Amino acid sequence: MKRVILSGRSGSGKTVALRALEDQGFYCVDNIPLSLIPQLIETFEVKHQDLALGVDARSFPADLERFDEILDKISEQGESFQVFYIDADDATLLKRFSETRRRHPLTQNGFTLKEALAKERELLDPIALSADLLVDTTSMTPYALRDFIRERVLVQHKSQMDVTFQSFGFKNGVPTDADYVFDVRCLPNPYWDANLRGFNGTQQPIIEYLDNQMLVMELFWQLKVFLHTWLPRFEQDNRSYMTVAIGCTGGHHRSVYMAEKLCAYFKKERPNTKVTHRDLKH
Repeated sequence: MKRVILSGRSGSGKTVALRALEDQGFYCVDNIPLSLIPQLIETFEVKHQDLALGVDARSFPADLERFDEILDKISEQGESFQVFYIDADDATLLKRFSETRRRHPLTQNGFTLKEALAKERELLDPIALSADLLVDTTSMTPYALRDFIRERVLVQHKSQMDVTFQSFGFKNGVPTDADYVFDVRCLPNPYWDANLRGFNGTQQPIIEYLDNQMLVMELFWQLKVFLHTWLPRFEQDNRSYMTVAIGCTGGHHRSVYMAEKLCAYFKKERPNTKVTHRDLKH
């Protein structure tokens, strides 16, 4: 049976994620006090059913501070929960509240919306620090989040973990859900060639340009060796997925090229390998 705890600040998408799991047959409970989870998993209804619990800042503050202790108590019952923490940057959350005109649950305590978001981050920090996966929904649509949660939670146990190579641009921020982040801004930049600027790292002119750069080949070789060494170690630690983020300045050329090249190489021996490009659409 799968056991999931979903947490995150208001407006980040926790309810969307919980409904996605409910659609897949999970028994879902939102806003449950953490101290009641051990009693809940003893009930007949959820003993033999997938269970997803939504936990947020409305829970008792003392329970939130004891999150690790409560998880340990649950483990003693023979249960193991995956913890997903969903969040977005403050500007995005403020915009979402403005668009929906919803009231933040902590504003009734006299906080402004901005103060409520800051207080909520503080209250949920123990959960965020213990999370198995941090999901940044700043640039995600509800549909993308729904698909992401289904993919991560409903993935079947496989002999090999899923590996995702993700390109991004540092000017748009570092992905918060990455397990490894590699910076390729030291490589020759096709952007400064007017004939190449309009292409991206998936297109032949950029591929040919970077394929002929010695520094590029050296970094590719070193990343290949590094990942060959360490991916199996994470697999042995029962990891089911790994995200390797490759960043350049804008996320159009060098990072896209390197993510594609690494994906193509590792896919030969790891069929569960894929590539995504966060900033290529910008």
